[in-house]
Amino acid sequence: MDKTLIEYERIDDVAWVTLDNPASMNALSGAMLEQLSDVIEALHGDAAVRCVVITGAGKAFCAGGDLLGFQADLAEPTTDRFLDKLRYAQEVFDRIEALPMPVIAAVNGYAIAGGLELILCCDMIIAAESAKIGDGHARYGIIPGGGSSARLPRKISANRANYMLLSAELLPAGTLEAWGLVNQVVPDAELKQAAGALASAVARHSPLGLRVIKDLLRTSREVSTAQAARAEITAFADYARSEDFAEGLAAFADKRKPRFTGR
Repeated sequence: MDKTLIEYERIDDVAWVTLDNPASMNALSGAMLEQLSDVIEALHGDAAVRCVVITGAGKAFCAGGDLLGFQADLAEPTTDRFLDKLRYAQEVFDRIEALPMPVIAAVNGYAIAGGLELILCCDMIIAAESAKIGDGHARYGIIPGGGSSARLPRKISANRANYMLLSAELLPAGTLEAWGLVNQVVPDAELKQAAGALASAVARHSPLGLRVIKDLLRTSREVSTAQAARAEITAFADYARSEDFAEGLAAFADKRKPRFTGR
């Protein structure tokens, strides 16, 4: 039986996805990526889950790709197998970014290279005080292959993205909170509680409304400001016909908590 490298737990309407190979600092091997892909695909079809938390077991969130495995792939006559693995990793990250519900990265330790690229696919990032985060590729003469050069400059300023990619320095979570990449830094012992509290709060919102907001945010990164603003109007016209929109207004008028159904 294959070793389970991804642990999945459902607590109420929050899904916890844990990278679980601490002996390798949760390096993204081919097997781990396949198991992660299976979990993500299942989440795409699970309307009962309203928020996802991704974290790591042990002292690392994720130390990046499986470099020894990559080295073996590169020893082959062509690089096709290696490039196929990079494309597959990008597809998995794209599917995480495309999840209809909010995704929170709970960074418990090192998040390096592929680990950084994984958290860049998440909507929000909470990190433990001891966490160190960086691109790291340049340290070993490697270039990004999982999207950090594409996503990082969209999350923080160009100069700071340049610094992270070119210096390959691992930065404290507090620095990246100040830079705007990390949303919140908490004591190590409080990470799971803080991530769970945020996830539970987010899960109380309209799942349909959050899905529309995620779509709008994605659109805003790809079009002009004027086009993004017009997309809001179009989306609002559609959403205003939903049951969740009516429920939100009724709950406000009645001074009660809304009961959203996602319809």
